[in-house]
Amino acid sequence: MHEREITTPVSLTARSGRLNPAAVGWSRRPLHDTDGIGRLGRGWGRNKRWEYWAVVTPTHIVSVTVSSLDYAAVHDLWVFDRSTQQVVHTGVIRPLSASVMLPRTLGAGPARVRTGPLSIDIDDGVGGTRLRAKAARVHLDVVARRPEGHEALAVVVPWSSTRFQYTIKDVARPAFGRLRIDGQDFDIPAGESWATLDHGRGRWPYSMHWNWAAGSGVSDDRVIGVQLGSKWTDGTGSTENALVVDGRLSKISEELTWEYDSTDWLAPWHIFGDSADLTFTPFYDKTSATDLKVFSSFGHQCFGEFSGWMLDENGEHVSFEGIVGWAEDVRNRW
Repeated sequence: MHEREITTPVSLTARSGRLNPAAVGWSRRPLHDTDGIGRLGRGWGRNKRWEYWAVVTPTHIVSVTVSSLDYAAVHDLWVFDRSTQQVVHTGVIRPLSASVMLPRTLGAGPARVRTGPLSIDIDDGVGGTRLRAKAARVHLDVVARRPEGHEALAVVVPWSSTRFQYTIKDVARPAFGRLRIDGQDFDIPAGESWATLDHGRGRWPYSMHWNWAAGSGVSDDRVIGVQLGSKWTDGTGSTENALVVDGRLSKISEELTWEYDSTDWLAPWHIFGDSADLTFTPFYDKTSATDLKVFSSFGHQCFGEFSGWMLDENGEHVSFEGIVGWAEDVRNRW
C-alpha cells in the first residue's frame, strides 16, 4: 500500500463539512485542524470526539476516557492491580455533552469532565501532558512526558466523504506521578512507566468492528512502541500500523493479519505480515458490555506482552520482547 505522508498543516474538513481530500494521509506529529468536527448541524449524531489515555506502571494499569458522541458523553476511570488482578472502576454516561469539555483540535485547550462520581482534567503543556482524575476510591495525578523529537502516528481513515476518522496513536510516552487507591499511595516511577494516547475526531458509521493493539517498554536498551490496528481500516487505503524506536516512528503501510481465539481470549494472539510478526501473550481479559439500545459496546481488551519483530523505515528487523500493552476486539453501535 502507498500512504501519503503529510508534512504541513491541513484542515480535516472542507468548508462544506465533508472530508477534505488533501487531509487523507498520515503524519509523524499532529498537523490536522479538526475544528469542523462537532459543530452544530454538521453530521450531528455521527460526530465522535475522545481522549483515551492508558498508563502502565510496574504495579498497576490505569485508563482514563473523556468522550462526546453528540447525543451522549461517556467517561471512564479504570484501575487494575497487576499483582492481585483487582479492579476499581468508575464509569459515567450522561446525555448530550454538558458534562464534558474537549478541544476541537489537539493542543488547543484542556479536556475536562465534571460529574458527581468522576472528574477528569487533561492539560497539555510544554514537554508533556498532565492527567488528573478523581473518583470516590481513586485519585490519579500523572505526567506523560513528550521527549524532544518524540513522534506519534496520526492517520486519517476515509470511509467516504461524510464518514471519516482522524486518529492519533501516541505510544511509549514516559510517565511519572502518583496513584491513590482507598487512601493508599502508589508511585508511578519514571523510567518504568509508560503512557499511551488515543485521540479521536471524526464522523463514524453507526456500526463498527475494530482491533487495536498498543504496547510500550524497553527491550535491548531501546524504548519500543508498538501500534497496530485492523478491521476498521480495511479497504480504506489507510492503516494505523507503526513502530516507534527511541521516539522515531516507522510507518507500516500493510494490512496485517490478526489471528486469535474468540472462545479463549487469553490464548496467544498472532499479528503478522511481510513487515511484522508478533506474538501477544495476554495475562488479563478486560470485558465490557453496554447496551442502551441506541448506544452499545461489547469488547475484550486483553492486557499482556508483545514479542517478535517489526520492520523499521530502513527495512531492518527490530526484534523485541516483554513489551507490555494490550490487544482488543470491540464491536460498537453508536
